[in-house]
Amino acid sequence: MRGRQGGPGGRGAGRPGKGEQLAGRPGGAAADVAPVAPPPAPPASPAPDSVPVPPSYAPAVAARPDPVAAIPWGMRVAAEAGWRLLVLAGTLWVLMRVISAVQLVVLAFVAALLVTAMLQPTVARLKRLGLPRGLATAVTAIAGFVIMGLVGWFVVWQVMDNLDNLSDRVRDGIEELKRWLLDSPFHVTESQINDIAKNLSDTIGTNTEEITSAGLQGVTVMVELLTGILLAMFSTLFLLYDGKRIWHWVLKLVPAQAREGVAGAGPRAWRTLTAYVRGTVIVALIDAIFIGLGIYFLDVPMAVPLAVFIFLFAFIPLVGAVISGALAVVVALVTQGVFTALMVLIVVLAVQQLEGHVLQPFILGRAVRVHPLAVVLAVAAGGLTAGIGGAVVAVPLVAVTNTVVGYLRAYSKEQALRDAPPPHGATAVEVAPTPAPTGQPAPASQPE
Repeated sequence: MRGRQGGPGGRGAGRPGKGEQLAGRPGGAAADVAPVAPPPAPPASPAPDSVPVPPSYAPAVAARPDPVAAIPWGMRVAAEAGWRLLVLAGTLWVLMRVISAVQLVVLAFVAALLVTAMLQPTVARLKRLGLPRGLATAVTAIAGFVIMGLVGWFVVWQVMDNLDNLSDRVRDGIEELKRWLLDSPFHVTESQINDIAKNLSDTIGTNTEEITSAGLQGVTVMVELLTGILLAMFSTLFLLYDGKRIWHWVLKLVPAQAREGVAGAGPRAWRTLTAYVRGTVIVALIDAIFIGLGIYFLDVPMAVPLAVFIFLFAFIPLVGAVISGALAVVVALVTQGVFTALMVLIVVLAVQQLEGHVLQPFILGRAVRVHPLAVVLAVAAGGLTAGIGGAVVAVPLVAVTNTVVGYLRAYSKEQALRDAPPPHGATAVEVAPTPAPTGQPAPASQPE
């Protein structure tokens, strides 16, 4: 029994296993079962485009650095700022193209804003007196438009009424100027003057077609001007009546994160615009009155139309005063002679010096703080972009932008301080009050 079981003398111990039997056979099945090693592969020939491995005696070559680390930090910052500036420049270019496509609408709306800034205090005063909002708006708008229309009609009437007299005086003034040049120390001969007159006449004769086309283009400009005036009047009426609701609707278009800052910047920008328009009107009126009186007492023709031109050109800072003053001097020169022209020049310069050093700082005050260089560049850019209208609206646009940017900068600093994390560590210990230990009285304050 024991031999049949799996003991030491049993079947499992006495009979060799199958693997041992196979192993004991020479050349038996064990040789067939054992894995046969594959023959060694021939050495791989290098690919035609691969670089061979350098020999062991070749010097070591340092690894190439990361391209990002190889570029200097300043150049990387300049590149990051450069592509952002390119995006901003492209956006600005697209915006300017859109504005130039609808230039008439944009200038009409900006003119409506300027007129509204001038008339809105009157509407507010009439509402405080008890008039309804609609009636106060209608009275102010109608009165303002009637006054502007009467001023324009008066200027046209004065020019047309004095046109014949002015042409005669201009002819006499040219003859007097010719005699003065002949007797002057500049050694101008009569043949030279005649040659200049002949060249001018030939130029006008050869450019008749261009002058005619310019006249036709002037008709188109007049139609566009009338359209812009009607659009500006319509916009002014609604801005006076419903300006606050329009502003609230615009605020809804602003993202919620920036809405609070824009809501604070809007009223400040409007106050700046109102102060600019009101101060410019007062300064222009004073210039027109004093220069007009000087021209009138010097017996220069069309004194009232020239005074109106001086008032209108005063809305173009720096440049407008030069143009209107030069126009008055030229009219005095060709109608009254050199002496009267010099007197007019002295009057114009005196009034402009009074305006620049006394009136503007006193009337405008600190409401409009724009550097003279910024004024000149803004007027030049506005004139090149949109002509006379662009030159008129350039300076108030720069003043409003200056106010808005200053407020938003201060607002962002305030928000950063408000959102800053609370103090911690030693600072928190110094700031937080220290409670008295439990069961012990609080330390008494020492007498000062």
